Amino acid sequence: MVDFPWEAVGVEQSAWSEISALVAAAPYPVEALPVDPERAAACLAALEITTRSWLGAVVANSGGLVIDHGWLRVLGGGHDGLPDVAAEMAPRAGRLVVAFDVMGGQFAWLQAESGVRPTVHYFGPEDLTWQDLELGYGDWLEAMLAGAVTGFYEGLRWPGWEVEVASAALDQGISALPPPWTREGKDLSAVSRKPIRLAELVSVHQDAARQLGCPPLVPG
Repeated sequence: MVDFPWEAVGVEQSAWSEISALVAAAPYPVEALPVDPERAAACLAALEITTRSWLGAVVANSGGLVIDHGWLRVLGGGHDGLPDVAAEMAPRAGRLVVAFDVMGGQFAWLQAESGVRPTVHYFGPEDLTWQDLELGYGDWLEAMLAGAVTGFYEGLRWPGWEVEVASAALDQGISALPPPWTREGKDLSAVSRKPIRLAELVSVHQDAARQLGCPPLVPG
């Protein structure tokens, strides 16, 4: 098992006060989903972290964070339709999926080498590749709550996306045909779009990446 340095060093209290302040000040809608305390406690135990870390605070205090009309779903302690973050853990691969977006993109916290601080990587449906964002979990989440979602997804949105995305359930994503990684699918205002199960959408993107020979998150 890979040993992730997920604990915050030198912090004696929950990080939730910092996170909740960012939620309240966010430039777009952010909802902290209700959490089942027993489920959250089990998730914290599985991850071997406490609420002193930002990840632990999110797990203990929310079922997840739904950001910008539901475009980004940050995993927490779990909620109806949204898995808890421990369910997305792949310890042998040294990664933890911490969020999904409505288009089937993924954010994974990855420790590439022993002793190296893990960073968040993004798998995008527009190019089917993994990009190292060079940010730790706390810095990444702070950026997303502070307004970075808007610029990060420039080019992947279409007129009226807010209503369409908000109407999708937490376990749904939006499938586009032709898909965003094709030349014909780059303009999402001109494609056919429909809600499908998010897990299915993520799997479709991953299968396409393998078939096209795109490099995996963890080489080897």
